Amino acid sequence: MKYKNFETLRKNSGFRRVYDKKNSYANKYLVMYISENGTDTIRLGVSVSKKVGNSIVRHRLARLIREAFRLNSENVKKGLDVVVVARAGLKDKTYKETESAMLHLMKHLDVLEGY
Repeated sequence: MKYKNFETLRKNSGFRRVYDKKNSYANKYLVMYISENGTDTIRLGVSVSKKVGNSIVRHRLARLIREAFRLNSENVKKGLDVVVVARAGLKDKTYKETESAMLHLMKHLDVLEGY
């Protein structure tokens, strides 16, 4: 799927490529992996395990993560593949808490421009 400022990772091979770089950072709610993709586009992959909850919960968390990324994607450096993995602690959190956790990881991984 293509958004205004980024595309989504869909295939397992895309996720594997990012995981294999082993450039990650984690907090209580999320794990974020990043890798350069050699293009001028940003690609986002979201992973929510069945251990987190049922399908309704998993899809809600994936939507929250995508929306938080979309609203902050203007500040993300171009040419990156980003995979965000939701942890079970995110299950009952609000959008603001999700966004805060994501921005925390982006700052630590030096993904944001101007910070």
